Amino acid sequence: MADPLILVLDEGTTSTRAMAFGLDGALHGVAQAQLSQHYPQPGWVEHDPAEIWDRTLACAREVTEAVGGAGRIAAIGITNQRETVVAWDRTTGQPLARALVWQDRRTAAQCEELKAAGHEPAVQAQTGLLLDPYFSATKMRWLLANEPAVADAAAAGRLALGTVESWLLFRLTGGAHLSDASNASRTALMGLVGHSWDEGLCDLFGVPRGALGEVVDNARELGRTLPEWFGRAIPVTGMAGDQQAATIGQGCLEPGDTKATYGTGAFVLANRGATIPRSAHRLLGTVLHQLGGQRHYALEGSVFVAGSLIQWLRDSLGMLASAAETAELAGSVADSGGVVIVPALSGLGAPHWRPEARASITGMSFSTTRARIARAALEAMAHQTHDLAEAFAADGARWTRLRIDGGMSANDWMAQDLADMLALPVERLTFVETTALGAAMLAALGAGFFRSLEDAARAMGGATRRFEPAMAQEVRAERLARWHRALAVS
Repeated sequence: MADPLILVLDEGTTSTRAMAFGLDGALHGVAQAQLSQHYPQPGWVEHDPAEIWDRTLACAREVTEAVGGAGRIAAIGITNQRETVVAWDRTTGQPLARALVWQDRRTAAQCEELKAAGHEPAVQAQTGLLLDPYFSATKMRWLLANEPAVADAAAAGRLALGTVESWLLFRLTGGAHLSDASNASRTALMGLVGHSWDEGLCDLFGVPRGALGEVVDNARELGRTLPEWFGRAIPVTGMAGDQQAATIGQGCLEPGDTKATYGTGAFVLANRGATIPRSAHRLLGTVLHQLGGQRHYALEGSVFVAGSLIQWLRDSLGMLASAAETAELAGSVADSGGVVIVPALSGLGAPHWRPEARASITGMSFSTTRARIARAALEAMAHQTHDLAEAFAADGARWTRLRIDGGMSANDWMAQDLADMLALPVERLTFVETTALGAAMLAALGAGFFRSLEDAARAMGGATRRFEPAMAQEVRAERLARWHRALAVS
């Protein structure tokens, strides 16, 4: 009999994928489909929940068939873009509105009202989060207030609200309404202490607690798929938000271990173990994972725009033929010629938290070329990461090295620039898609293949490449000075 495989459903912001992993971490199959992006107004970002489900299922079926059929799939893991909100009818299973994506800024005014009323310190102390449109609670309130179908379902007791893992699990199983603790911790509706939704937070944000799913561990049997999807029922045994999954996939399982994922945005998580993270520098406290009812935590810094800057230069401005071209262009010039890009295309995240900020390209002259703009775009990744490094250090979580992953981390020029600007070693797994790998580890643990998450990481982890810093201090200081000047006017 062929070795069992773990099927991971990796639902990102711009695409959805299905990937099949062996218990040694080897990748046996992958299928990917793009997701449509809807921008009905400036600052609004929406997805179609039906499209998310349809394309995820299609990818899952394609991979399942490619590896020899459902009989080879021992378990399913789910990882997902966090904070994105889906509203659906728990009776029919149909979505009631478009999903509001994590990048969506439409609830900025509501967040400002809550701040003005003095609620942010208490919300931060309880949840580890700030009052920002990024998080799910105000998105849920907006759907209730502005989408009649959502309000009607709530009045009839048929409303289900959840983040994307909840939506996919509900459809896969035909009715299980659950949210894993890592995703639940990103809604602002659950405290870092306690094991379920908080009534006071639900009341503050105006979200009916009864519409939310049960909060559960990240690794356990969460339900079984309907036989119609794959020809037999397959257990779903692991779920985690994408950044927590990437932290696990990187093997950052000890307090102090730190990783950065460079995808659509950039997300840095430092493992804090059983210590509840508290930040005085506008970083976030979040649940890294919950196993057997016991939580481990992380301190997090979230940058809203990373790979999406490169995508914007390519697709909207036509300046690049491909994202991969940026490494060659950046290496073809000695410097950016003074060009600095502040990539605040959807505001600034940590540690600034300025939703009103707008992107800028400064320092241009007649000597500015496409190559220099491409270099400035990649340099912006290191600049933003350096801001986070200083905030982490101020909160007592100084980095000694940084592990990186995500599609953008495959860019060798950017990886070296990170090491240079941080003055720290940067390590990259040979297999950079650690988000899916982490979900596979959780699902394998939940299915009983390993006794602990550490055992799963040892069995399924891979080799790394190390980038050592080599930049002169005066060059680093000059770049940071230009960055801070540009930041001040954005």
